[in-house]
Amino acid sequence: MTTTNLPPQKPREDVDLPRLGPAGMLRWAWRQLTSMKTALQLLLLLAVAAVPGSLFPQRPANPAVVAQYIQDNPETGPWLDRFQLFDVYSSVWFSAIYLLLFISLIGCVIPRAVQHWKALRSQPPRTPRRLSRLPEYGTMTVAAGTALTPDRAIEDAARILRQRGYRVQLRDTGTDLPSVAAERGYLKEAGNLVFHTAMIGVLVSIAVGGMFGYRGQKLIIEGEGFTNSEPGYDSFFPGTSFNPGALVPFSLTLNNFDVTFDRNPASYGNPIDFTADMTVQDSPSDAPRQETLRVNEPIGFGGTNVYLIGNGYAPEITVRDGEGNIALQGPVPALPTDATYNSTIVIKAPDARPDQLGFVGFFLPTAMMDENGVAFGSDPDPYNPQLNLNSYTGDLGLDDGNPVSVYQLDTTELTQLNGRDLPDGGIVLGAYQTYELPDGKGSITFDGLKRYVALDIVYDPGKAGALVFTTLALLGLIITLTTARRRVWIRAGRHEDGRTMVEYGLLARGEDHSLAKEAIRIGSALTTHWNKADDQNRQATP
Repeated sequence: MTTTNLPPQKPREDVDLPRLGPAGMLRWAWRQLTSMKTALQLLLLLAVAAVPGSLFPQRPANPAVVAQYIQDNPETGPWLDRFQLFDVYSSVWFSAIYLLLFISLIGCVIPRAVQHWKALRSQPPRTPRRLSRLPEYGTMTVAAGTALTPDRAIEDAARILRQRGYRVQLRDTGTDLPSVAAERGYLKEAGNLVFHTAMIGVLVSIAVGGMFGYRGQKLIIEGEGFTNSEPGYDSFFPGTSFNPGALVPFSLTLNNFDVTFDRNPASYGNPIDFTADMTVQDSPSDAPRQETLRVNEPIGFGGTNVYLIGNGYAPEITVRDGEGNIALQGPVPALPTDATYNSTIVIKAPDARPDQLGFVGFFLPTAMMDENGVAFGSDPDPYNPQLNLNSYTGDLGLDDGNPVSVYQLDTTELTQLNGRDLPDGGIVLGAYQTYELPDGKGSITFDGLKRYVALDIVYDPGKAGALVFTTLALLGLIITLTTARRRVWIRAGRHEDGRTMVEYGLLARGEDHSLAKEAIRIGSALTTHWNKADDQNRQATP
């Protein structure tokens, strides 16, 4: 037994490990951020981060609903607001994910594009010494006495491979073992690069739309108009870099709005068509023209689209105060709550004297009574329009400078005049009827009925770019999934008995279930070509 004197081992805790340092740490962090794995994880995280935007009301879409949600949830609402869950798409954490994904895609695409360019300019790899070790391998023998030399066999093989879309290079011609190396499938990586570059384009287009675009909502009653200016909107949400000069100076007037309802018993009352006849002008200097606005058929004004997103009834109301003066006169929009257009309505008369007047109730296009004497709506068309209201008097809270929704009335500090549980009962008004308020507070008259439309006006300068890049991303993805990256090597040589021996092997870059079929096609193409050439030589020999 022999022993070997080994040098004493240094304790593990005393081993000097290399230190990354600040530069090395930054290099490592950059490589992690720009990896494909990180890009996919950020893309998934962005989709998850967008989920709260559909679970909670968003302040840019409807600030009044957000304020009501916080008021109804005093414990959780403020905390949700602190975490910006009511402003998801402009929040710090959503923007951070968006920006990291943008950087990751750029850092991932640029190096891969450089590598792909180098691969396109490089030659196919050298022929392996042992083709039999490749996943797909085959041999064939050409009978002795034919004119097919190894060099000629390799030239024929190169020609066939070119016809099949391979990029080829002849090797060792003029020697005993000439060969050809071929490769194809570069479109797979090109499609991958197009997909990721297009994703960057989509992100840029969305960012451009969010920065320079705008969205606004406007409710227009029949006979009224709208000019595209920021103060004219009911709600307006500009982009972060919005320029008021980008507003196209168009105007429009709602002449008539018509709704057609289905009258078949199986689908009675379902809307069939919505048609808004409008007079529009592209600019103050242009001549007016007639346009028809329908659902999913917007009217365009130089990149700004006007969409029809809602409609309803606007009862024409006249409110007189206790002094006999007109405190309010005109149509008041009612908000539909169901398919029969049963609607809630709020009427405010802040100019009434000596006390302001307010009304809350509902509007029924076709009112009927049930067995308990309770009114309900039975049809969306206005066959028997009726207003059912409660009246209030006092300070409506419109003079303290705080924004108040026109569709809501805070009755906590008001004195109720009418109601079902009060001696004077509720107010029930049919068309062209007047009701005198208790205590000489005034009167309210139902003068007639008009319709209104709710419009969504959108300017998105990034929309066209998003469409183009989305199409490119889909095209790149299709190319990536349908293109296989393959390499083929074919070598020829002389056997001792004079026969020409040909062997070929195939290798796939990645997973390729059709590689065996490709090997069969190449072998069949070579056999068919040489058999045809042999037959021609025999026919030419006398």
